Amino acid sequence: MAAILGGGISGLSAAYYALDNPKIGSVVLFEASDRLGGWIRSNRSSTGAIFEQGPRTVRLAGLAGKNSLSLIESLNLSSKIVPIKKDHPGASNRMIYVNKKLHRLPSSGLDLFKIKTPFKRPLFTAIFNDLKAPFVQLEDDSLYNFTKRRLGQDIADNLISAITCGIYAGNAKELSVKTIMKSAFEAEQSGGTISKGILMKIFNKNIDSKETKKSNLITESNDFTKSSLMQQALHEKWVMWSLQGGLEHLPISLSNYLESKGISIQLNKKCEKLLFEKDFVILTVNGEVKKYKNVISSLPAKILANLLQEQHPQLAQELIAIPYVTVGVVNIEFSGNVLNQEAFGFLVPPKEEIPILGIIFDSCIIPQTNSTVLTVMMGGAWFNKYFGESPSKETLLSVATTAVRDILKIKLDPIAYKVSILKDCIPQPIVGHSQRVSRINDYISTRRIPLALCGSSYEGVGINDVILSAKQAVSNFG
Repeated sequence: MAAILGGGISGLSAAYYALDNPKIGSVVLFEASDRLGGWIRSNRSSTGAIFEQGPRTVRLAGLAGKNSLSLIESLNLSSKIVPIKKDHPGASNRMIYVNKKLHRLPSSGLDLFKIKTPFKRPLFTAIFNDLKAPFVQLEDDSLYNFTKRRLGQDIADNLISAITCGIYAGNAKELSVKTIMKSAFEAEQSGGTISKGILMKIFNKNIDSKETKKSNLITESNDFTKSSLMQQALHEKWVMWSLQGGLEHLPISLSNYLESKGISIQLNKKCEKLLFEKDFVILTVNGEVKKYKNVISSLPAKILANLLQEQHPQLAQELIAIPYVTVGVVNIEFSGNVLNQEAFGFLVPPKEEIPILGIIFDSCIIPQTNSTVLTVMMGGAWFNKYFGESPSKETLLSVATTAVRDILKIKLDPIAYKVSILKDCIPQPIVGHSQRVSRINDYISTRRIPLALCGSSYEGVGINDVILSAKQAVSNFG
């Protein structure tokens, strides 16, 4: 019997994949809170509009994206899919806020040969920076330093730093390029420049064994070419997708499916102690002690560290070294269509020194009924700098409405809003992260600890990443 700790999307996905692993046996899932889904949370405003507290779309790109779509199809959610196609403004129109103005980012190959503000050169010229930049042999580097060195400071300041705020709510000067832009970094380290490294890889027939294993893991039980939903997505050129009624329908459907298959899901059950013996694992949950054969943890790394501190202090030290950031989220609804342009939204690079990370145009991505819905994200790596330790929700609302008024020129009062403070919601893969994850995995495997890890703390923070991490965790007990 196996225990799964945590009922977010990664823990639920682990339980789903465990159903196909006969070596795991029966499964019980423990969730410390009174709900499932983790940071995926879809609320409704007083008018019935959807307010997404966390993610609202899932990208289709790559094998991991196809794997997630396969999960959706297996849960019979195909009819609930809301596709965002290549020509949709939510896919093709993305902006950054620089020098107190909104600037549309290049959306086609042709755009790369044009001068697009705030840049003072066509972005294709970054290749010349790459070719002439000196090579530096490194184990890792910050995303900012790497981009500045290889592509130019303007791209590092205005583009990469803004995108990093949107995905990680983090500081590109601290985050790991080896983790976030692995292919580009490895190309530089192998070829001396990104360009040369890519060309070498094209002509090199040797395939990285780790990537091969990952690809095999995704495809071994799923022939995506036979999926009707995948065929539809490819034919219609989907870029992203969401679900009718909000993305929270994914964890809800997962939990319903799991319970129909006999998986025990227990809410308000906090793991208080974790002890590994020779042939079993002892869990203390709400004061009750039980034995299990294996444990899969989808808990945040720092929470798992507290459970392992007594028996495995070295492992706990590695886990607790993964930092997290807090994000303020304000959903705002206005009557009618009050946006001057359709887009996914805009991001703000930290050099602008304002407290918001960006604003998402939710009702452009997924139309609402006669209203405009926006989500203002703020704080992140700079949360304490701008808001202190315990800001009031009124303070966050004031900052959000001021940003909407000043940047988007919306003068109307909102008809509904919701303010959330997501404490320690996004782990930060800082420089050295991939090496740290390797040490964590090596520690567990060399000591044959019956523990597998999944979730956003290790291999990526996106929904596709955590679902795939769950599949990998289950396969570790194969």
